[in-house]
Amino acid sequence: MEHSNQEQPYIEPDKTTETTPVKSTKSETWEWIKALVIAGVLVIIIRWFLFSPFIVDGDSMRPNFFTGERLIVNKIVYDIRSPKRGEVIVFHAPEGKDYIKRVIALPGETVKVTGDKVFINGQEIDQPYIKDAIEQAKKEGHAYNTLSDFQEKKVPEGEIFAMGDNRGNSKDSRAIGFIPYNKIVGRAEVIFWPVSKISFIHF
Repeated sequence: MEHSNQEQPYIEPDKTTETTPVKSTKSETWEWIKALVIAGVLVIIIRWFLFSPFIVDGDSMRPNFFTGERLIVNKIVYDIRSPKRGEVIVFHAPEGKDYIKRVIALPGETVKVTGDKVFINGQEIDQPYIKDAIEQAKKEGHAYNTLSDFQEKKVPEGEIFAMGDNRGNSKDSRAIGFIPYNKIVGRAEVIFWPVSKISFIHF
């Protein structure tokens, strides 16, 4: 039997099957840096211009808010529109602290507080946020609001009248006067801590 010494023909590799080189470590590092910078900028924008955390300190908003609860405050809502009655706001108080209170009367309205009753333009308003607390105080034989009455006054333009929900233990517009719009930090939107209390404040 004869054997052939003829060499096998050379077959050139198919270049179309070659894989694309993996990005260099340097390129991947740069991508991470850019992502982190963008994330940092977004955090700064959200933190300083859109939303801000706030920690409740004190009993002035019981029974709806308690010391240690953490809230998210919407800082731009009042750049779009004016505050509304019943909204919970955070504002810069004269003492240099930030207070959390509830909007009761708006610019141009007259406001009067007599015991547990609040009158706006001479008409008593509903207060669903403290209704149960008022009823409980009545059962115990005393008023919920144990502070002195507030004589009727008109709210100046560009300002609001605010009170704490704990009417007998709150330093608010009854003591510090009306709150100018430019002192309002924003509207409290969400309770995010403790976890068991996570909820929206306004709907």
